Amino acid sequence: MHRLVSPTRAHRVILRLRRCTGSFVAGACFALSLNISHAASTATMPETPAVASSALSNVPAARVLPAWQNGAARDALLAFVADVTREGSPDYVAPEARIAVFDNDGTLWSEAPLPFQIAFMIDQLKAHASEHPEWADNPAFKALLAHDRAAMAQHKKALLDLLSAANSGMTTDEYDASIQKWLANSRHPTLDRPYTELVYQPQLELLDYLRAHGFTIWIVSGGTSEFMRVWTERAYGIAPDHIVGTQEKLRYEVRDGRSVLVREPGFDFFDDGAGKPVGIFRAIGRRPILAFGNSDGDREMLEYTTSGPGKTLALLVHHDDGAREFAYDKDSEFARLDKALDEAATRGWIVVSMKRDWKTIYPAQKADGTR
Repeated sequence: MHRLVSPTRAHRVILRLRRCTGSFVAGACFALSLNISHAASTATMPETPAVASSALSNVPAARVLPAWQNGAARDALLAFVADVTREGSPDYVAPEARIAVFDNDGTLWSEAPLPFQIAFMIDQLKAHASEHPEWADNPAFKALLAHDRAAMAQHKKALLDLLSAANSGMTTDEYDASIQKWLANSRHPTLDRPYTELVYQPQLELLDYLRAHGFTIWIVSGGTSEFMRVWTERAYGIAPDHIVGTQEKLRYEVRDGRSVLVREPGFDFFDDGAGKPVGIFRAIGRRPILAFGNSDGDREMLEYTTSGPGKTLALLVHHDDGAREFAYDKDSEFARLDKALDEAATRGWIVVSMKRDWKTIYPAQKADGTR
């Protein structure tokens, strides 16, 4: 049995300090992340702003984002962060406005051959199928059982209705427990690793790097907030209250003298495509200055970010490495990267090639199979 993967040592530090802003504490966070996140040495918390600043300025370039290849993508990230965080820079952005938004599926962790939440819901549907004989004639249910991605894409509305119905009637606590149990016992069908180990090492480093420079990080994903909130803090150091996702219907009631929230079939809000800027505005109230996605479903989020005043940066992960992960873009049923890819050059969006820009994809496994 596999438990949810434990956070790295750097993430444990960041869980304590993730809300820090300002040059001193941000510098301390960064120095710590460099020394204990991706290297074996130990570190001591700096005691003065001068020490923190020195730690930042004396870090060899090769130790910054070490899982990233030297190249245009890494250079663009480093230059952008330097420009918006250096006091006196014409592009300086105050810490409270340093908002970075990341898609989740395919941007922070893998999503093939099916988004992992879909894999979870397939297992949930199978477990409840005997209670719903009417599902047998549902084309979406047949597609799910056959793992027919093309058919699932064709019947998206029916699929979403099925997925939302599978756990209706459960309290939010019960649903959280079912997600935890599934993550602890399930493995990817081809990579044979727990799903929570399939986070991208270069992105973990980037999250640490941005935090160290006073950025506040949000996940803005088409997946449901409920599914992500259970594990994102342990995997990425991103707290449950920094998750913007699709919203499922809930109702309040009192059960056995205890107030609870109960899941209902259906959705209140879809956080995908044009819904992402809406979700950002509702949850954050500020326009981001950095956005990172991987599909056409992220296009409007990148557009909204780069339409803001001042210096901005938008990036897209291009899944072009079938040897180490999966290769897909314009023909993908669930995460098509077509229009956004075509527009990237003219809009100044950075396309991050998994094959060329990332030295490694996933965190290394230890001898016991954990990371």
